Amino acid sequence: MVRLTADLMAVLRCPVTGSALEQDDTGLVSTAPDAGGNLVRYVLEEGIPVLLAPSSGKAASASDT
Repeated sequence: MVRLTADLMAVLRCPVTGSALEQDDTGLVSTAPDAGGNLVRYVLEEGIPVLLAPSSGKAASASDT
């Protein structure tokens, strides 16, 4: 897994909670919980953080159209 630089990690913030992010083995995770009490997770795609709110990254299902 690609490790992000300390300089980049210092400026990245969770768009949902506004908290700093930490990198783990699978991607990035917020340091503060969201309104539901859960930490927010984000993926890295080819070393690039994808900071989309979890619900906004899902495609509409066929039943939604």
